[in-house]
Amino acid sequence: MTSSLFEVGTLVDEDAGKTPCCYILTTGSVRPTLLVLMAEIHVNLDRGSPVPLYHQIVQELEAVIARGDVARGDFLDNELDLAASWRVSRPTVRRAIQELVDAGVLVRRRGVGTQVVNAQFRRPVKLTSLYDDLNAQGRAPHTTIVHCLRVKADKDVAKSLALSRGTDVIYLERHRFAGRNPIAIMKNYLIVEAAGDITTEQLERSGLYELLRARGVRPRIATQVIGAKVASAEEATALGLSIGAPLLTMKRIMQDDFGRTVELGVHVYDAANYTVETTVVDN
Repeated sequence: MTSSLFEVGTLVDEDAGKTPCCYILTTGSVRPTLLVLMAEIHVNLDRGSPVPLYHQIVQELEAVIARGDVARGDFLDNELDLAASWRVSRPTVRRAIQELVDAGVLVRRRGVGTQVVNAQFRRPVKLTSLYDDLNAQGRAPHTTIVHCLRVKADKDVAKSLALSRGTDVIYLERHRFAGRNPIAIMKNYLIVEAAGDITTEQLERSGLYELLRARGVRPRIATQVIGAKVASAEEATALGLSIGAPLLTMKRIMQDDFGRTVELGVHVYDAANYTVETTVVDN
């Protein structure tokens, strides 16, 4: 008689993170069975709109993935069940899913189903706040304020801001989320004249550059250096990653329209969920 071992737990896919599921492991001559729990997704379709239904589904799926309602690693129901749930034809569902597969957002896994593999935020290079860019793309940004205080500029900060060492500056540390997903750790140093009386409450509700513009400080030009590193223990904890996970780094020095150096920003981003988009022109 063949013995069997049954275990319930979490399937780990190294390329896609942890996927909530129930799996049954059996010993002996019986083949292992995988039972994946599917994400429940609701879409709002305007059947009177000139926009094709498949494209509306693409937009709805992109939005729920961007908000974090469906996480990286989650699986979608099969096409027949989705078609019945959304009251559309199976070819409509198939075309919508294929669009997202072609875009690298979903992947079809043989024998398992369709899985979310990428919810990257693509950010154009321009003088805007991450908060505003996320908001513009429907990514439901929110911010945890770690520090908002006056400190003395050390040698590197003073050099970046064209100040004397030891000059008072405003130091901000914020953790930015897109939906439920942590996406960035942002550390900023501002000259006191520009930062003024910016409060924690304001920083939770708005982007930094919006607050600066409201104070009459208009960002005009910035030097930005983009690089990469691996996550420290502190960074990994804040971003919900493993120690050593890849991070994208950004250092920005910004001047206003009076030519004052106003801000030094030192940010790190989860490389799996963030890219920087640039346009290159041949002169």
